[in-house]
Amino acid sequence: MRRVLTYGTYDLLHYGHIRLLKRAKALGDYLIVAISTDEFNAGKGKKAYHNYETRKEMLEAIRYVDLVIPEETWEQKIDDVKNYHVDVVVMGSDWEGSERFEILRDYCEVVYLDRTEGVSTTKIKEELGLQEPENGVSQIPTPELKDR
Repeated sequence: MRRVLTYGTYDLLHYGHIRLLKRAKALGDYLIVAISTDEFNAGKGKKAYHNYETRKEMLEAIRYVDLVIPEETWEQKIDDVKNYHVDVVVMGSDWEGSERFEILRDYCEVVYLDRTEGVSTTKIKEELGLQEPENGVSQIPTPELKDR
């Protein structure tokens, strides 16, 4: 069995995500998706609209995804490849050349796939006026505040 692993936040799920997951699954038999936990995102200065559990549940409902695991640190990638017997790590082409993924070539194949043109979570947030400002204070409303 050929195992494929990819990483991401997968917030505001869109057709670009689905297309990436479909192409990643086509590279093997079993697709593992590691999604950033809320704590890991906070450490990167990011805030997802949906919490980790909701994002995990959405990904588990996608037919291309076989397993969803938490991404808690940048450093866990080698352990993930070893522990899940991964043959291929797939990332978007914007990560190409990054040492965070190039280091994995000693353990498995690394493939970069082109992003789907015209769509991204950042673009969606910008168009909805939900983009996080430079000062790091999120403008993304929390569900409990939206209902008031």
